[in-house]
Amino acid sequence: MNPIHAIVLAIVQGLSEFLPISSSGHLILVPNLLGWPDQGLAFDVAIHVGTLVALIGYFRVQLLQMTRAWFGSMAGRGLTPDGRLAWCVVIGTIPVGLAGFAFGDLIEQMLRNPLFVAATLAGFGLLMWLADWLGSHRRDEYSVGWRDALLIGCAQALALMPGTSRSGVTMTMARALGLTRVGAARFSFLLAVPGIAMAGGWELLKLLTGPGNGADWPMMGLGIAVSAVTGYLCIHVLLKVITRIGLLPFALYRLALAALIVLMLG
Repeated sequence: MNPIHAIVLAIVQGLSEFLPISSSGHLILVPNLLGWPDQGLAFDVAIHVGTLVALIGYFRVQLLQMTRAWFGSMAGRGLTPDGRLAWCVVIGTIPVGLAGFAFGDLIEQMLRNPLFVAATLAGFGLLMWLADWLGSHRRDEYSVGWRDALLIGCAQALALMPGTSRSGVTMTMARALGLTRVGAARFSFLLAVPGIAMAGGWELLKLLTGPGNGADWPMMGLGIAVSAVTGYLCIHVLLKVITRIGLLPFALYRLALAALIVLMLG
């Protein structure tokens, strides 16, 4: 991999991780469409780590408040709104952790192909538009209860399939449960913190312990830096405009991209 490839893919990751258009799908499609060799899962995880840095940086104040409140609840000092939200993030992380442990290797080996990505882009794009169209505008992220968190967490587990979009499928479920667009986006992003951390940690462990993994550490470092900056800017802009534009533009983009993939491969 050369620096241009690394920078382009990191920008793609920084944008597509938080826009509901599927980062994993784009990281498969871009090399295929440009005739580049597949960058491999190790680089994919590295640039996901960059977006984790973006998340922690952007939500640092809220995450610190949630962490303090969570430890306070563990110490018996009562359950504050921040503590309750932290517990909901923990509950929502359980399904993707179990699914990743059980099916992660299968997904890595069998589902990284453009036609599968096209199917998930289109199918989940339609569901996203429907949930946004029918969704109400009443609840923020602090209104999420444990049942909501578990349902959104189960939806997040589906995002292990390339083309689904972690942010897209969690926003879809959150909108279906009555969260506002901003509330759905914010809970989706908070839920991404432990999910991306677990995935990155697991793959890093495999890289460090696996024989002859061939990881390109300089390019991975470049990818982390570029995806972190791009992701931070993307979060900021999306939270500013999502109430006005809704999820329909992203659903239409997903459908158009799916059709383009089928035409190019047909």
